[in-house]
Formats: sequence, C-alpha cells, structure tokens
Amino acid sequence: MKVTLDNPAGAPQPASPYYSQVARVEHADGSALLFVSGQIAEGATLAEQTRGIFEGLDALLRAHGATLADVVNIRSYLTDIAGLQEYGAVRREFLTGTPPTSMTFEASRLFRPEAQIEIEVVAAVPAPE
Repeated sequence: MKVTLDNPAGAPQPASPYYSQVARVEHADGSALLFVSGQIAEGATLAEQTRGIFEGLDALLRAHGATLADVVNIRSYLTDIAGLQEYGAVRREFLTGTPPTSMTFEASRLFRPEAQIEIEVVAAVPAPE
C-alpha cells in the first residue's frame, strides 16, 4: 500500500498550509481510495456554495483519475440543518447514480465564518485495465 498526500495543480488549493486536499491510498492491484478534505466555497446562498463545492470536488477527483460517480462516502456539515432540502437538491444534480453512504451534520460554525456548508468525500478508483 502506498499513500500520497497531494494538492493538485488546477484544483482548489487548501485554505491553509497545514493540510493536504487529497490523500491517495493505492493498493497493489492499482486501485485506490481518495480521501478528500472538507471543502467550502464562496457564494451568497447555500445552493451557490454547494455548487461551488461540488465543482471543486470534481476537479480534485479528476486530478486523480476519478469522478463524482466514484464517490462512496460523503460527509456534509451545514450550519443550519433547515437548509437540508436546498442542499439535497443541488447534491442530486452532481451525484446522479446510486447514492453513496452519507452522514449530514449541523455544525454551529465552520472554518470560515461565511461558510454555510462544508463537504468531504471518499472515492474509490478502480484498477487500470
């Protein structure tokens, strides 16, 4: 097993120098698990922030040969759980296949005061054929 920590060029960069955006855990057969750090995005509304986050997640995953279709687990943190339906509607625009395992939490505040939502994912990358 090989572990690589990465901040891929062309994808969202970390908000601080104290963490990496992606941990890639490669297995002997060439398959891998990608652990993507929690993401936030700019926007005035929960829907705008959610779209920005999923666009950023897509870029981070693509940098490692994966897509949002490879997501097997998602953890979402909302500052107001009343926004769950709004978040869910945007999430369904991006995660269109079989839904991944999921946990959604209400958090009193996030890393940035303006953030209404933070999302982290785990994706499974198949072995090359």
